[in-house]
Amino acid sequence: MRRSWILATALLLLPIASAHAHDQPKLTTKMRAAPAVPDLSREERARAYFTDLPLIAQDGRELRFYSDVLKDKTVLIYMFFASCTDACPLLNAKLAQVKDLLGERAGRDILLVSLTVDPKTDTPEKLRGYAESFGASPSSWLFLTGADKNVDTIIRKLGHTAPDPAGHLSWLLLGNTAKGRWTKLPPSLPEPAIAERLRLLADVPG
Repeated sequence: MRRSWILATALLLLPIASAHAHDQPKLTTKMRAAPAVPDLSREERARAYFTDLPLIAQDGRELRFYSDVLKDKTVLIYMFFASCTDACPLLNAKLAQVKDLLGERAGRDILLVSLTVDPKTDTPEKLRGYAESFGASPSSWLFLTGADKNVDTIIRKLGHTAPDPAGHLSWLLLGNTAKGRWTKLPPSLPEPAIAERLRLLADVPG
């Protein structure tokens, strides 16, 4: 028990990684804390910060970002675009292996999320075929798009500010919203290490 607590604590003290795709130099990677609002619960503050804007999954369902994606889950969020031919398919292939390593926890209390930064091009129909190429089931791995303004607002909340999809960040954002714990991992981390970090984050004491 003490060893698990030490490992979980070490995870949460990890420095934020600065790795990003395509070596774009002008991207903001720092997550801004939600402003303190009196008399709001942690859940209400999280919903206010991350927003509950609607997005569309690869199966055509409309999902509210906080209520349907983040709430009560530990998530791994990767920002990508489907027409990318270098980093994106490689990292989504890595996430497919991470999902397999998570076993029954994938979709139960841990959710993988690939969020497009190019919603004009990445329609739900396009993402459905893209997701199927990686064996992604919407129950455990969401590929999300939506209205331009909704996607833009959400990715900015997640620390992404590049106007060009090719400048998207490639770090992996891990979060346990219920516990208010977030960290970033470099995409070079091996699949077993990513899966273990997700388990530790999901199991961190409240």
